[in-house]
Amino acid sequence: MPPDADVLDLSSAEGMTRPRRSPFSIGRYNEARVVYTQDLFGSERTIHMGIDLGGPVGTPVHAFTDCTVYRLGVNGAQGDYGPTIITVQQLDSRPLWTLYGHLSTQSLEGKSPGQSIGRGDVIGWLGAESENGGWPPHVHFQLSWRQPETHDLPGVVSPADRAQALRDYPDPRLILGPIYP
Repeated sequence: MPPDADVLDLSSAEGMTRPRRSPFSIGRYNEARVVYTQDLFGSERTIHMGIDLGGPVGTPVHAFTDCTVYRLGVNGAQGDYGPTIITVQQLDSRPLWTLYGHLSTQSLEGKSPGQSIGRGDVIGWLGAESENGGWPPHVHFQLSWRQPETHDLPGVVSPADRAQALRDYPDPRLILGPIYP
């Protein structure tokens, strides 16, 4: 991410309307958000369990380490991830799954479960709102100690589920570094 990327505050209406300085943005982990108004989230799911990295449509998304495609597909409901890829890799001799959501449809082409991807390789590209669940272009980057059953993870949980979710879905800054305070 460029050093001038905007760190978004999606916890209040005021934060959502702040002027942006950069075409690149960072949405925070473990943030109680007011943006989830779609039926998909009900009235309780408001806690964001990944980091959102925003940029122009078509911006490449790279693998942070050597990994294997675990699952891929389209989560097509309004407000969902749209095209999604989940990889698996080892961290401290333990499997760690990574979800890349809100990608372009093109990102899924030529990929299949079991396929190896090298560190730094392009996993996909940021998708347009028309294909990524209706969101501004960004990648939802989420880590999971729990093995996903499909090409989906709960990227937003209820406050009642927050404590367990923080154990299951660790802070992506574990991998990304201190990209925001």
